[in-house]
Amino acid sequence: MQAFTLPDFYMPYPARLNPHLERSRAHSTAWARGMGMLDVPRPGGGLIWDEAALAQMDYALMCAYTHPDCDGATLDLITDWYVWVFFFDDHFLELFKHSRDLAGAKAHLDRLELFMTAEDETPPEPADPAEAGLKDLWARTVPAMSPDWRRRFTTSTHNLMVESMWELNNIELGRVANPIEYVQMRRRVGGAPWSADLVEYAARAEIPAHLAGTRPMKVLSDTFSDAVHLRNDLFSYQREVQEEGENSNAVLVFERFFDCPTQEAAELVNDLLTSRLQQFETTALTEVPALLAERAAPAHEQAAVAAYVKGLQDWQSGGHEWHARSSRYMNEGAAGGPFPGVPPGPSGLGTSAVWSLLPTLRLGADLRSRQHLSPPLRPVGHLDLPAFHMPFAFRTNPHLEAARRHGAEWALRMGMFDSLPGISAGALWDERRFLGFDFAHCAAMIHADGELEQVCLSSDWLAWGTYGDDYFPCVFGVPRDLPAARLCHERLGSFMPLDMSETPEPSGALERGLGDLWRRTASGMDARGRRRLRAAVDDMTGSWVWEVGNQALNRVPDPIDYVEMRRKTFGSDMTMSLARLAHIDVVPDEVYQTRVLRELDTAAQDYACFTNDLFSYQKEIEFEGEVHNMVLVVERFLGVDRCRARDIVAELMTARMRQFEHIVAHDLPALLDDLALGERARQILVEHAESLKDWMSGILEWHRRCARYTEAELRTHGSATAPRPAAAFTAPLPDASLTAPPTHALLTAAPSHAFVTAAPARVSAGAPQPSTPEIWRAMPPTGLGTSAARLTPQGPPETAPDR
Repeated sequence: MQAFTLPDFYMPYPARLNPHLERSRAHSTAWARGMGMLDVPRPGGGLIWDEAALAQMDYALMCAYTHPDCDGATLDLITDWYVWVFFFDDHFLELFKHSRDLAGAKAHLDRLELFMTAEDETPPEPADPAEAGLKDLWARTVPAMSPDWRRRFTTSTHNLMVESMWELNNIELGRVANPIEYVQMRRRVGGAPWSADLVEYAARAEIPAHLAGTRPMKVLSDTFSDAVHLRNDLFSYQREVQEEGENSNAVLVFERFFDCPTQEAAELVNDLLTSRLQQFETTALTEVPALLAERAAPAHEQAAVAAYVKGLQDWQSGGHEWHARSSRYMNEGAAGGPFPGVPPGPSGLGTSAVWSLLPTLRLGADLRSRQHLSPPLRPVGHLDLPAFHMPFAFRTNPHLEAARRHGAEWALRMGMFDSLPGISAGALWDERRFLGFDFAHCAAMIHADGELEQVCLSSDWLAWGTYGDDYFPCVFGVPRDLPAARLCHERLGSFMPLDMSETPEPSGALERGLGDLWRRTASGMDARGRRRLRAAVDDMTGSWVWEVGNQALNRVPDPIDYVEMRRKTFGSDMTMSLARLAHIDVVPDEVYQTRVLRELDTAAQDYACFTNDLFSYQKEIEFEGEVHNMVLVVERFLGVDRCRARDIVAELMTARMRQFEHIVAHDLPALLDDLALGERARQILVEHAESLKDWMSGILEWHRRCARYTEAELRTHGSATAPRPAAAFTAPLPDASLTAPPTHALLTAAPSHAFVTAAPARVSAGAPQPSTPEIWRAMPPTGLGTSAARLTPQGPPETAPDR
């Protein structure tokens, strides 16, 4: 019996089959035999693979589905890569996972790294089929690609091999990851980013280096990867969890976190899979064209990006078709066929896409309606706060009062209390309300042991970041002026000159404040540090543009996109980037890219971000018409009421905090020993973990003490006719009082959205803005095949029942 009934899948792209399938079947079998993969014994007897098992798994069919348009030689090479990666996975399972041989696993992975050679390097002689296969494939693949692609492919291959240790450690500890950790780590260990790199090779569509690192291209890769992995987890649950004892599977993760039956967990995983595919579509159709126009990409680059997007779509549909047919997976009834009550239609190989159309339409319309039909400014009332798991005590710097006096004077001098055109209240802030925000209190807890100059500088960054986060939604979000928001974001870069030269005349407090902070912060840095500081600030201001775009569409973000962008809008990504700048010459960059340091930072970031979302829920939803709040994201995604959504957010916070504690107690010491870092580098990383404890506890205490989230304050200053400000901010910085390069980073906290009053957006003066259904009825799609799209979507009830 199957562990659960497979859900209906959202699959908008038809699967197609490469005509060179039979050629690649024969080639891949001969190649696997030549590499020695078909006669490796299991420790307990028998073979890991034999020819019959390889034929039954049929990786050539998988590659023929996922790469339907490439030529025969390319399909042979791609198929060999997938034979290798699946052999590597099964070989690693038999030799190290079943035996829990951590030391042997690490030695095996360290040696495999030697076969990913740079130019002019010679690999060692292979000692087993995994090494032989990687050596052969590396030599046949990387010479055809650019150095930039090689670096990305090396990283992806490294991750899918090395992060197998994370899975092995969790099996050893009997530990199941929390949902956010799982999605992040599955990208590294699951191999789909590696598959996306191979799409570039197969489609002859290498992404130019100046585009590869941008948000739209990274979101395409991430959403592709998440969808591939979530689909695989649904099909492989029975084999991995019930038969092999694996605990790295999204269905199991959701079972444990939500304490729900397997079938319900599978449905939730499928909902997330649908959401990620729709995020892929949204990015491909909106953000990617805007990126190409912004960068003035020439025709050949545009063609490469288009071919890459098409290649990722082909992989999704082809991968689904193969999962539905491979002997490797639980797939009863998944290969397509008529639905009950539907007249008979086409059948046979390759026709499942026809039958996937109906669930695709239903699933797609349901999820999109929940995302876009959240009624703005709906009365929700006070949200009772849950208990918070906070194991660390906060401390307060003795320079607090002096920092408070400095902060008010600085904000006045920068013009933060000046009137702005189009703001009904005249100004975003006034002095009384600024004092109520009390950014100095936040900075004083974050830097409990810092000097006065450090606390003042940190407080000023907090003030500037929160002002900017309020400014964007008020000035650009209310009139839905996304182009102006982008121009403002771009102009802010001119106030961060890398050579510390003169800046333009500031047009207001936002530019004046950034210029002042840049001079005070960056003057003690070298060129590399300034570039990184500027990139960190630029990422944050760019995330405010992302928020304006969602505000214009009244779109509640996809859950994973929200969590990852929240770290930027809150400023916590900037916090972690700047924490590294003070020790840029002591701790190597690659150390911060390890799983341990990345998970340590993101666990702390998410705890702080979700703290803000819980405290600011009524302010943002009822008084500001906000769509960027984790409680709302959970409400809309799961179809639950706000109280259940609140509890889920609190449970995520607890899970992330417990993960943080686990890393500090176990993973960080093991990493320091493994890397054999010097004493100074070890001390810096230990101090970094300790500073994050102050950061999280200080942010929580600031929210508890700040008046801005109380209902009395909201009733006094809130109005449904006033523009709403946006999200929270955090920013750290090196100590500006130091004349030499700073010895440690400042980690500043993240107060949330400062409240301002604003009017709702209007289509034209005096005319109310139509709701989304009204817009759809006014402008329905036309043409052949569009009648099915003429639907009147029904929004979810204001308070939906718990699932």
